[in-house]
Amino acid sequence: MASSSSTPGAPPARQIPEPVHRRRWAILSTLMLSLLIVVLDNSILNVAMKTIATPAPLGLGATQSELEWAINSYTLVFAGLLFTAGLLGDRVGRKKTLLFGLAVFGAGSVLAGVSGSPAELITFRALMGLGGAFVMPSTLAILMNVFEREEQPRAIGIWAGGVGLAIAVGPIAGGLLLAHFWWGSVFMINAPVVVVSLIAMVILVPDSKDPGPGRLDPFGVLLSVVGLVLLVYGIIKGGQLADFTDPQVVGAIAGGLAVLIVFVLHQKHSDHPSIDIGYFRSPAFSAAIAAIALVFFALMGVAFFTVFYIQSVRGYTPLQAGMLFLPLAAAQTIFAPRARLAVDQYGARAVCTFSMFVVATTMSGMLLLDTDTPIWVLEALFFLQGAGMAHIMPPATVAVMQALPREKAGSGSALNNVFRQVGGTLGVAVLGSLLSTSYRGRMQDILDRLPGVPAAARHAAGESIEATHGLADRMGPAGRLLTAVADDAFIHAMHVTALGSAAVALLGLVVAAAFLPGRTAPVPQPATPQEERKAGAER
Repeated sequence: MASSSSTPGAPPARQIPEPVHRRRWAILSTLMLSLLIVVLDNSILNVAMKTIATPAPLGLGATQSELEWAINSYTLVFAGLLFTAGLLGDRVGRKKTLLFGLAVFGAGSVLAGVSGSPAELITFRALMGLGGAFVMPSTLAILMNVFEREEQPRAIGIWAGGVGLAIAVGPIAGGLLLAHFWWGSVFMINAPVVVVSLIAMVILVPDSKDPGPGRLDPFGVLLSVVGLVLLVYGIIKGGQLADFTDPQVVGAIAGGLAVLIVFVLHQKHSDHPSIDIGYFRSPAFSAAIAAIALVFFALMGVAFFTVFYIQSVRGYTPLQAGMLFLPLAAAQTIFAPRARLAVDQYGARAVCTFSMFVVATTMSGMLLLDTDTPIWVLEALFFLQGAGMAHIMPPATVAVMQALPREKAGSGSALNNVFRQVGGTLGVAVLGSLLSTSYRGRMQDILDRLPGVPAAARHAAGESIEATHGLADRMGPAGRLLTAVADDAFIHAMHVTALGSAAVALLGLVVAAAFLPGRTAPVPQPATPQEERKAGAER
């Protein structure tokens, strides 16, 4: 039974049913398991790219474009359906949508693991994106409905720490699997985890939904899907071409933004909107959403170029590269669940502002990295970066989720994840384009002067450091100088990109300092069952 008290100054009455409250931490563990495989899957795939590009029977012989779409088909479907999945969770039940999402994700994983061609892999990756879109918002929405308000910051901290852990652990898991099994194992590993998660979900997780969802808004849902798909496609395409002025890129991004503007106008004038646009009038809500997008923009861009630095320039294996990301994961795992303590002491504004400064500083610290810099410097930067991230994501997510009524948790979680996904995708595309442009600018003249190399081969070699190294290998001993020049050019491009990431983090600092709330009074803690029994005995 929920506790109640009329004593002045007593903690608020418990809103969560007692049986659910007792197993809340077991429920969170189950949610984390399903979240882990969805987030981990994309980072694990990056390690398998070279193997998948290998001709059969070792791989699928996928081209560079096919490899890109193996990643992007997932991202496109995932980002496009996140908001819709959150709305459906509020309407039909978050447990139902989570079970559906897990089942689809598991089936897509098995089919991807047995793909016989790159086209099949791209199709089944899109199916996995469909499942993932229903899993991600449901986990956070269920969390908000099994924890009391005063415990939500701690639970969200653990949730956010799990996301960071999955991003870093993915390359390690991928390296281990590829060292002992075929390329499809990076997908097949999801199947047993999905089965365990489904069983645990059925047993432990209660269902919840909006008791008064109102009429469905099919036109608004359609607008959100079309707008997000066009926007994300334009961002991805701009990153692929390293040219955001290309007509098809500009057309897709402009079209997506136009459709999303129509969506916002429709929501403002609809008598049954999918999301109350009025929430964005709150500076704290909008600033928290912006902080999430900006920090993932900076983080995903840095993660993109550091992988190439570690493997291509420094020569570490995929498994070793994954191990080098452990300080980033460890810092988030350690500090994210404890971020609420700093927020209680200093307020969300001070904590997020200082943490954005830490992130910006570590981005700038990438300028210390060279071809022979001691690797512990990178490890220290990763740890500090993870600690900064761990003190941004939980309070920002709490600000977003607690601004909405509990019955709208699915919509709030979807908004949180949409902005994070779009921010991360934009970070990879924009900063990846900056990296590519800077690298080609340094290498073009040198490649043009290479004797006896066809123009097409010179152009292809300028696409990336991996492509240049490939040309250098084919040149034999004469290619050693080209390899050294390519490494120096990449370091220069990496430094330029790191400064771009730092600038984005500083923008997040300004947003946090200007609009996030300051210190607030702590919420009274609810009485424990033992305290309740003692109080009853005294009465």
